[in-house]
Amino acid sequence: MSKYDLVLYDLDGTLWDSIPLIMECFKKAYEVVLGGTDRTDEDLMSFIGRPLADTFHMHDEETSQRLIDTYLEYNCARLKENAIPIFPGIYDMLSKIRSSGMKQGIVTSKRESSAMITIDLLDLNGYFDTRVFREATERAKPHGDPLIYAAKTMGITDMSRVLYVGDAVPDLLSARDAGADFALVSWTKMDREELEGLKPDYIIEVPEYLPCIITGTEL
Repeated sequence: MSKYDLVLYDLDGTLWDSIPLIMECFKKAYEVVLGGTDRTDEDLMSFIGRPLADTFHMHDEETSQRLIDTYLEYNCARLKENAIPIFPGIYDMLSKIRSSGMKQGIVTSKRESSAMITIDLLDLNGYFDTRVFREATERAKPHGDPLIYAAKTMGITDMSRVLYVGDAVPDLLSARDAGADFALVSWTKMDREELEGLKPDYIIEVPEYLPCIITGTEL
């Protein structure tokens, strides 16, 4: 028997390769609203996985909202161009876990309208039993609220029976805060040394490893 009843996934940088587009959208928003920015790529990258309001929190309220609106407008247009590829091996991974009878879901800081564009384009919708977007909870990652909410929609109250799969520090901290286990994907574009220093429960070197972790079998 598996030690888990539910596997939850982050989206950006975990299931699909959206980090380059996110960075493009950050910079486009600054270009349109403020004529550019001196914020470094490292600084901007550190906000991936968190709500846009956090990314632009250092600006006054009006400027922050203009940056968010510009980001979303440009991002939506690029998403409709099918600008985000899925990582190799993800479809097989999701299929194997689903065929084992395990429940799966997504927990993301993306808004539903943005996330669903790519979910539909990549034909991912049928793999998930629950979907939690930014609007679902007052507090987002790195708090555990979105994971707890996702588990509750599946009738699960024991968070030790939940595994969260992600690529960034907010994902790991959210799992810890919720009492869930955390699996780090090795294809993360974040600082892997920092992430490994936080001691994730698992490191998934290739997608094929995750079904083995879930079922307790060997590759």
